[in-house]
Amino acid sequence: MVVKLMEPRKFAMTQAVDIVIVASAFGVDAVRAGGHLKWAQASKRAGAAGFEVRRELFADEADAAAPRLRALGEALVGLGLWAVYSTPALLYTSDGRLDVAALRLALDEAAALGARVVKLQLGGFAGDAHGAAIAAQMDGAHVRLVVENGQLAEGGSLAQFTGLFDALAREGRGGLLGMTFDIGNWAWRGVAPLDAARLLALHVDYIHCKTTVGEGARRFPAAPAADDERFIAVLERLPRDVPRGIEFPFDASRLEADAAHYVGWLAAVSTESAAKATPRSHA
Repeated sequence: MVVKLMEPRKFAMTQAVDIVIVASAFGVDAVRAGGHLKWAQASKRAGAAGFEVRRELFADEADAAAPRLRALGEALVGLGLWAVYSTPALLYTSDGRLDVAALRLALDEAAALGARVVKLQLGGFAGDAHGAAIAAQMDGAHVRLVVENGQLAEGGSLAQFTGLFDALAREGRGGLLGMTFDIGNWAWRGVAPLDAARLLALHVDYIHCKTTVGEGARRFPAAPAADDERFIAVLERLPRDVPRGIEFPFDASRLEADAAHYVGWLAAVSTESAAKATPRSHA
């Protein structure tokens, strides 16, 4: 059977960079209280092109049932937004096995939503990518599978991500899945984002945009400063043809105004960085 994978060029943008708002940017309590649709509507008013639905922010497990996901997905289409479906599930168990059940559930829920991208955490990848098993689950799927660098040692290690893509290539499964490159999360692992970008850029399909403030247990996600040269340098090193997601928290006293401001700002700096970046090869 032939695996139908989304081509990387699916994300190509000819005029502007697609900006996605991650639901959590509006605040965990606000999303759980008001529901995803309320904040998707706010995202549309802010000028976003996409909206990231977060499974962990559903107020009730019933919100993850297929009928409710389909209804939410149809509403997003009606708004003119495309969807990312994010789940905290791990692709690999702590002992390095592929969690087939978690992958299957994530794919089924993403399909019900009509998501363009489904995002899992990497988990305990330990050397064997299990590419054939992933390909079997992806057969016929119309969604791009990505894994995100997390904040914990397991699933957030630079070596794990370089090892994953090397293993997939060895197994003849290069391009089977991609990466959500979370710029801010590297701080929890003591990794310079620019160093990670140099090694992983070819595999990045989606970028989570944030920086951090504080140290150790008191480190928190934050919006990049307008003149943050290190943040801009990372964008310039990453693919210019992939969406950028706003994942830092908006000011709770002015959520919609903040959303509109940062969508405009990120679109502008992304377009400027794209003009300087070297496009990746899709060969």
